[in-house]
Amino acid sequence: MSELVFRRADGWMPKAVRVNGELRLEVVGGADANHDPRVFTFPIDDAHLAVIRHDLLRHLLLWGMLAPLCDAAGTRGPLDEAAAIALLGPILFGTPEALDARCRNHRSVEYQLIAHGADIDLLERGELVAASRSLTETPDPQRVQEYDADRRRAERGVRLTPLDTAILKFTGQYLHGATIPRRLPDAVDPDLLPQVMRVVFTAERTATTMGIARDPRRGRRGTDRDDWHRMENAVAEAVRRAHPALADDAVRTVTFLMCAEAAHRARTTPEDGTSADRPLVFTDDKDATFTWTPADPRPTTTAFWDFVADHYAGDNEVFTIEDEAAGEGIQLHLYADTAARITTPIPGEDPQYQVEYALIDGLRGYRDLVAAFIKEGCPALDPFGPWTTDVEAFETARRHRDADAKPSR
Repeated sequence: MSELVFRRADGWMPKAVRVNGELRLEVVGGADANHDPRVFTFPIDDAHLAVIRHDLLRHLLLWGMLAPLCDAAGTRGPLDEAAAIALLGPILFGTPEALDARCRNHRSVEYQLIAHGADIDLLERGELVAASRSLTETPDPQRVQEYDADRRRAERGVRLTPLDTAILKFTGQYLHGATIPRRLPDAVDPDLLPQVMRVVFTAERTATTMGIARDPRRGRRGTDRDDWHRMENAVAEAVRRAHPALADDAVRTVTFLMCAEAAHRARTTPEDGTSADRPLVFTDDKDATFTWTPADPRPTTTAFWDFVADHYAGDNEVFTIEDEAAGEGIQLHLYADTAARITTPIPGEDPQYQVEYALIDGLRGYRDLVAAFIKEGCPALDPFGPWTTDVEAFETARRHRDADAKPSR
């Protein structure tokens, strides 16, 4: 039977309980195998309780120093009770100088004090007692997150100006750089918000001249990485040119914001499509087939790229559109940024096919090629050449192109 004797406003701090008449300190630390908090207790006396009750600093220091013992217990081991009891005297009754010496350089202590309002500059100098004059009983977890984020930046040699910090808070990436960026003007000091918006406007001015298309190779909601990188580089260059004093972290978060917003628009905005006036047959390398007809409510281009998105895989990267009535078609080799156009110049019972090959400039080039074929057939594809029937010469040209180009995927 456990009876609560004393607890603070922060319910996670160690609290005094009486168990079967014995005064004990209850500490929550670590987690069990089911990820539930582990609870440990060990004996204290009335003198210990008096200090814990009246001295917030020593209570916090004791909690921080007990944390490693809880971690050492793991998911099921017992608390080292002797080690816990050995902390009581030095921390609850030690001199201020002894407290500084014993508790400095302990991350768990540092975090508890920062959460409860300790002066960070004094804390980093090891003056724990002096730093704790501003302690409050109610913690501010975000203060610890901000301190931790700043510490990680300092380890990378990054120092942020107030404007850099405001930009990162505007995008919601001040604490966690992997967070999807968004616009949070209320998170920014109103005095700095106009400067933040000038930086964002610079980025927008470049981003609106570009775009990020969908990439069916990555599913129906996938977007083109090449487009992302083009926008990322262009926006970063524009922002650095207009605002050269910004830290790389600030530039990076603004470019991430622009690219993320453009990718979201690509996923959620219906694409303008091109429609054919004749039936067309779509096939892949695994014998999947779909026949589009003018009765289909989707534009032909949309239907074809949906077909690619639904069937594309690492071992299924060749897709064909055929106009059987006209005896012509195109074949997309999505693994190689190349295409073939196929025509039947001599119709008959034993038709002779002519196959010509061309290099394609990534997904953007494929989209233009497909739209042109769907609209006007093979005669509209001349501008996408040069087309050649010489396979050996074509393979040589492809290898040279690929050797000079950066990997696109």
